[in-house]
Amino acid sequence: MKRIFEVAVDGGPYALAAGSDGAMWVTLVHRGAIARVTPDGDLEVYQVAENSKPSIITAGPDGALWFTRAGDDRIGRISTAGELAAFELPDGSTPFGITTGPDGALWFTATGSGVVGRISVDGEITEVAAPGGMPSMITTGPDNALWFTLNQANAIGRLDRGTVTLRKVPTPGAGPVGIAGTHDDAVWFTAILADKIGRIPMNEAMQELELPGKPHAVTADPSGGVWVSLWGADQIAHVSADGEVATIDLPAGSEPHGMAIGPDGALWVALEAGFVMRLPTA
Repeated sequence: MKRIFEVAVDGGPYALAAGSDGAMWVTLVHRGAIARVTPDGDLEVYQVAENSKPSIITAGPDGALWFTRAGDDRIGRISTAGELAAFELPDGSTPFGITTGPDGALWFTATGSGVVGRISVDGEITEVAAPGGMPSMITTGPDNALWFTLNQANAIGRLDRGTVTLRKVPTPGAGPVGIAGTHDDAVWFTAILADKIGRIPMNEAMQELELPGKPHAVTADPSGGVWVSLWGADQIAHVSADGEVATIDLPAGSEPHGMAIGPDGALWVALEAGFVMRLPTA
């Protein structure tokens, strides 16, 4: 297994995703750009647009990377060759979360308009639901429905064939943000204002666990449990399916946000302070 390393990336690394080319693709929210980082630490940067605020990024079903542009109300696409395209949304949409859905399209949240939308790989956009409540991050669950956090409604939404159902978070004012589907037939989410992580088994009650440090993003660990970025504590936490917590300290002021498992099986973390970090998980 390769060593832990950091790659300096100017511009506020915020979220990342593994590309079909074996590299990690990173949004640079303050620079208006997308970075490509290889497992050997090579770096390329592709300028998107000033003040476009690239936010969340995901691998698309077409082999390209798709990302939200929260600063200028667009959905962006970048091929692994660095070719860029953009698709406009209504003014004030403020897109944020994005994921590949079970239907071969991309699904996104719009925090400004309160919409959950769909964009085909051909760029056709449909507003599927408007739950309000500032929908934030979104994921495909183990039940092949779309699950998303409602930051201001203190709820988790589920979208299936156009129908939205909401499940309230037990802790008031929890501020749910990150969300991930896992192989243990559950959906996990972070509650940044309550210092908690939540787990939703498909047919059971929602569970909550104390996790101080302003948990922000969550991603499934292929070996079991989840990884969580503790933005306020400059830490990464691993939470097992049984609720056991282990933490990894990062340098002070790192501001960890997005995380993803790379093609090499390592955990990659976007540090808004200006680095992309690779952490072997075995």
